[in-house]
Amino acid sequence: MPRPMIADRSFPSTEGIARDAYSLRVISPAYAAPAGELNAVLQYIYHYFHFKDGGYLDFAETIESIAVAEMLHLKLLGETVLALGAAPLYTANPPAMFNFYSAKFVTYSRTLVCMAEDDVRAEKQAIRGYERMLGLLRNEKVKDIIARILEDEKLHLAAFENILRSLKG
Repeated sequence: MPRPMIADRSFPSTEGIARDAYSLRVISPAYAAPAGELNAVLQYIYHYFHFKDGGYLDFAETIESIAVAEMLHLKLLGETVLALGAAPLYTANPPAMFNFYSAKFVTYSRTLVCMAEDDVRAEKQAIRGYERMLGLLRNEKVKDIIARILEDEKLHLAAFENILRSLKG
């Protein structure tokens, strides 16, 4: 398994985070909503298979390393959801037992260029979402977690933009 594509700074701990329904509502979409980390993991692994099969091994390895990083984000967000007072259900708004995640949100594009475009769009959407969350959050421990994940998303965007440029160039 490749090394995850993450920033040099370590991930913050969830230790000391208390129940906080407001912060939970703010960050929950990043966990398992259609544009959340769970979707990113599944989409990027799906795209990894196609890039590898197409002989783009360097790009496939980059995409796999991003997927692994997104798994780490999913784990950290799940731990944060739990610390904030909800079960880390695969739903856009835990602890609600509805609106469960569906793999229908993964983009199943047919060409590598379209896949790379989908991934660029996904990272831009994630960045906007995390920036919005930072503007809404008041809990400094949760803000630090979101800010740290945002650092990685910016690295991922640059990597996907590079892949897209290479495919088009």
